[in-house]
Amino acid sequence: MNFSIKDLFLCFAIITISCLYACNSIRPLTPPPPAQSGTLTSKQEEDTKTDEMKKNDSGLIKKNSPVIRELLEKHPAYFGKLLNQVNRRNIQIIYTQVDRDENNNPRFTDHTFYPDSIQYFYPASTVKLPTAILALQKLNELNIEGVDRHAAVITEADYSGQTPTFNDPQSDDGRPTVSNYIRKIFLVSDNDAFNKLYEFLGQQYLNDELHKRGYDGVQIIHRLEISLSPDENRHTNPVKFLDDIGNILYGQPLQNNQRPFAERNEKLGEAYYKNGELIKMPMDFSLKNRLSLSDLHHILRSVIFPDNVPENQRFNLKEEDYNFLYRYMSAMPSECMHPSYDAENYWDAYVKFLLFGSEKKPVRPGIRIFNKVGDAYGQLIDAAYIVDFKNNIEFFLSAAINCNTNNILNDDVYDYDTIGFPFMKHLGEVIYQYELQRERAVVPDLSNFAIDYSKAY
Repeated sequence: MNFSIKDLFLCFAIITISCLYACNSIRPLTPPPPAQSGTLTSKQEEDTKTDEMKKNDSGLIKKNSPVIRELLEKHPAYFGKLLNQVNRRNIQIIYTQVDRDENNNPRFTDHTFYPDSIQYFYPASTVKLPTAILALQKLNELNIEGVDRHAAVITEADYSGQTPTFNDPQSDDGRPTVSNYIRKIFLVSDNDAFNKLYEFLGQQYLNDELHKRGYDGVQIIHRLEISLSPDENRHTNPVKFLDDIGNILYGQPLQNNQRPFAERNEKLGEAYYKNGELIKMPMDFSLKNRLSLSDLHHILRSVIFPDNVPENQRFNLKEEDYNFLYRYMSAMPSECMHPSYDAENYWDAYVKFLLFGSEKKPVRPGIRIFNKVGDAYGQLIDAAYIVDFKNNIEFFLSAAINCNTNNILNDDVYDYDTIGFPFMKHLGEVIYQYELQRERAVVPDLSNFAIDYSKAY
């Protein structure tokens, strides 16, 4: 049989390719399986870190500063185990140093540790911070005489799932007011108070105003502690402001937000309980509230230093609004007459996770924390501006950690006491001690945040 040169070349090519396949040198390219929302294996942890670094390189996630990791590594008794579980625990930290110039103007230096990880966390009660701010803003924008945070505001019901509110037993005269709702939000993180402000704002206004300020990923789309459908959460109650003799100063009808939200695919855990039944699949959070740690951190900073953020990020607040927020963001429950809270159940550092965790000891003299916390579904979050008037230091610190070790949601088995609160306390203490030693060119004038809590406001 005669072979041409062309035939010989073809046979050689076929034999070569066959050998390559036989040696496994050529394999079809298949993507790695996606990381599960539950406990990650070491391989999955490493894959997630690699993905985060790729996102860092592309600018989608801020690069991590070595400062926080170095501080954590210096305290292995507190953080050694957690540093090996960063992704499993979805640990996120943002620490902002504040330095003043000779005119007392602040300059900020951010240090981050996996901020806005590719993993979702449920923001819980931290959504109450922007909601309280925007309630004061909306009152200013209504600009109606007598319609202010001190006016009586009644909430009616005109749709499925809605409940009316005509009085507030915790106010000094029984009237529900925006002032009292905001006090309860910051003093004890009251859920019903948030719901009433959500209804006053309306879902569309609440989200539009945050998106307008550059917080595009925020979705505050449901009330807290009550289970309603997405449609019911889009409909918010009729609201009326009344004068002292019951005349209507402003009436807001039932509102229905018809604006669509960006679709999401966010899940947590490996299983969850629903109506007493264990559902063996991750719980879907795509229709739950979303507020990233960096957005929360910057919203807080825009309220503490409104003149030092871009103009389009500022809220439409008056000086008295800021002073009101500062007081109740930093006050202890015992420093409020109305509402009145007993010291046994609401201790001084009741909602001050960073620096104090869950300890019931008296707060150290000179220290004030302007903050908002959240805890639900095993997620623990705190965003704080911490001031020490005695030692003239100030800094911002925000952190989130997942305390749901068994990856089952709605079973009320969360490691807040053994993992979450100690982490928050130790993190706050380590950063605080670092700030005590950090040199400053100018001693800050902190008088703007020195408040006489004995005076009624």
